[in-house]
Amino acid sequence: MGKSEGNPAIVVMGGGTGLATLLSGLKHFTTNLTAVVTVADDGGSSGRLRREMGILPPGDIRNCLVALAEDESLMGRLFQYRFEEGEGSLSGHSFGNLFLAALTKVTDDFEEAVRLSSKILKTRGTVLPASLDLVWLKAELDNGRMVEGQSAIAGSNRCCSHIWLEPEDARPTSAVLDAIAAADVIVAGPGSLFTSILPNLLIREIAEAVAGADCPRVFICNVMTQPGETMGFSAADHLEALVRHTQPGIVNNMIVNTAEPPAPLIEFYRDKGALPVVIDRERLDSFGVNIIYDGVASGGNYFRHDSDKLAAAVVSLL
Repeated sequence: MGKSEGNPAIVVMGGGTGLATLLSGLKHFTTNLTAVVTVADDGGSSGRLRREMGILPPGDIRNCLVALAEDESLMGRLFQYRFEEGEGSLSGHSFGNLFLAALTKVTDDFEEAVRLSSKILKTRGTVLPASLDLVWLKAELDNGRMVEGQSAIAGSNRCCSHIWLEPEDARPTSAVLDAIAAADVIVAGPGSLFTSILPNLLIREIAEAVAGADCPRVFICNVMTQPGETMGFSAADHLEALVRHTQPGIVNNMIVNTAEPPAPLIEFYRDKGALPVVIDRERLDSFGVNIIYDGVASGGNYFRHDSDKLAAAVVSLL
């Protein structure tokens, strides 16, 4: 089983809904879970709190706390409750974001605010910000234009040629490095490649720690391309971008979905500028990474990773 017999230590890195989806499945396999969450978000409620209060963006962290909650019902619904338009200055804010912001001010410590929130929600695992530095994500798009800010990059409707963090010397927390060192499995993704997954690994010390870890290091490829960020990207293009922005050997495994979306969903996504990620097996094999081909996605209203199937695929690597 590895370093943590019977209760494997799994570190998952990312942001957005993709990370929360995986955590919801993994918490049924182990309580020794650590979510390392990007702090580059600058849009929506998180962006407003970041600008107005000078705190780290709480939104992705809130989603992960709720996903790991022992009981996702009442407290989870409370943390995810979003004030609607017309409710004054609270409009657009989620209760959980406001709670984390208030607790940060009371404790004068964002890490402590997250830890206390974990206790309140009785999470089956730990949620950690990738850094305590206020970082900004910057990108050069495929047309040569420079864009600043996670929300501007995601909304640019252009593919990213290169992204980086400012400040470039952002430091991870010691808790993040300790979790990586103790991990039985390290997972990057799923989620937006350039604005959720890579921002964690653009922190040099995190990338070096992951690349040097003696355990399975897994990249989960998205099932659909993302308008703007990864338009036209194949599975190998996703992996190439990950390696190019970090370093060779950053991952030694990759999970690629083989399930196909229902035809009506393909049309639904095509209208939005997204398509199923093409699996180019020969090119994937050239990276020297163990590729796990598995039907880990399912369709309903959307075609997304199935939390239980994806978690099972990750745990099978132990």
